[in-house]
Amino acid sequence: MIARPHLTVGLAVDLVVLTVRDTRLEVLLIERGVEPFRGRLALPGGFLREGEDLLDAAVRELAEETGIRGIDPCLEQVRTYAAPDRDPRGRIATVAHLAILPDLPAPTAGTDAAGARWEPVRAGSPGLAFDHDTILVDAVEQARRRLENTPLAAQFCRPEFTIAELRAVYEAVWGVALDPRNFHRKVTGLPGFVVPTGEMRSPHTGRPAAVYRRGPATALNPPLQRPA
Repeated sequence: MIARPHLTVGLAVDLVVLTVRDTRLEVLLIERGVEPFRGRLALPGGFLREGEDLLDAAVRELAEETGIRGIDPCLEQVRTYAAPDRDPRGRIATVAHLAILPDLPAPTAGTDAAGARWEPVRAGSPGLAFDHDTILVDAVEQARRRLENTPLAAQFCRPEFTIAELRAVYEAVWGVALDPRNFHRKVTGLPGFVVPTGEMRSPHTGRPAAVYRRGPATALNPPLQRPA
């Protein structure tokens, strides 16, 4: 049996950083300043350095390319992408990381990024560099599952909020319109998710709405499932 040479593979990290801004789900993108794909939009990321942990590399690359720092406790892995032709520079695998957080600042481009900005997550392929369209789709789906199973959506609301304001976060991330009555019934029936303050808020139009705050729950049981 003839022994085949071991394959040498480069290792990189990519980041999908999501937020809700003006009731839209947005993703942090950079404009590549170097080849390959110079001038194309891409996810922030880059190669591991000698002796560097994956998480450390992800935090460093995000800070270097966008100026955003301090989100490392919220990063979670999506999966590893290692298709043979995913990178024209050679056989390079990347480990994608996800963070979905409120109140993230405007980015500042650095290192090999010619620009950095928030872009709405749209249906269909936005034409990102490498295989970043696929990574973005997978990460958004993971974020949507997070909203099914955890009270994460409440973090995107003010300390005191109405159920309609909470529903707007779910609609932005899930990308679907939700029935207001059904949503209200399900959310207020989940133990520890939201707690009534006893106050009412009068909107510009319509009837006054009850005001809530975040409850103590760290997981939603049963999960708040998306419409089919």
